[in-house]
Amino acid sequence: MDSTTTVSKEKSDEWVPVDSATAMKSMMEAGTPGQQHTMLAKSDGKWTAETTMWMAPGAPPMVAKSSAVNKMVLGGRYQQTSFKGDFMGMPFEGSSTTGYDNAKKMYFTTWMDNMSTGLMNMEGTWDEASKSINFKGKMLCPANGKECEMREVYKFVDDNTQVMEMYGPDMKTGKEYKSMEIKFVKSK
Repeated sequence: MDSTTTVSKEKSDEWVPVDSATAMKSMMEAGTPGQQHTMLAKSDGKWTAETTMWMAPGAPPMVAKSSAVNKMVLGGRYQQTSFKGDFMGMPFEGSSTTGYDNAKKMYFTTWMDNMSTGLMNMEGTWDEASKSINFKGKMLCPANGKECEMREVYKFVDDNTQVMEMYGPDMKTGKEYKSMEIKFVKSK
């Protein structure tokens, strides 16, 4: 292989040399916001939220009111969300960053809040039929010290309504259940 070989779309452990023109073109494409970023930007603004949580399958739901503010940052590449409300009578604040990685062809989201010291990372894909991003990730369960799989379905119901569903393991059985749902309504 010579130094003018272009990047193969196949994944390999072997490094493939790339010429500088191809590298620059690829970096520009990877760094330019596209239609996925435009879609996220439509969610910018203030939202009211109703959070419903279940501590275990079949447990009575806990419902709380909260608010969120979404804002595209860094040239429209990422959306930052600031979330405020209460959880079991205590003030709750959280922050997320959501975006679309052009190179990976994947959405991603992060989450951190004032009730933990960890960072949750998830990646996902768009499902046109349900108008949702289906995220998957892992986190360390502080109760048993085990890494567990998490799943989030973020539905874009319409321009003024979004629903986030969180799925994780039941603490007793390890089986997946719906642990949280947040319904967001855009403030007028």
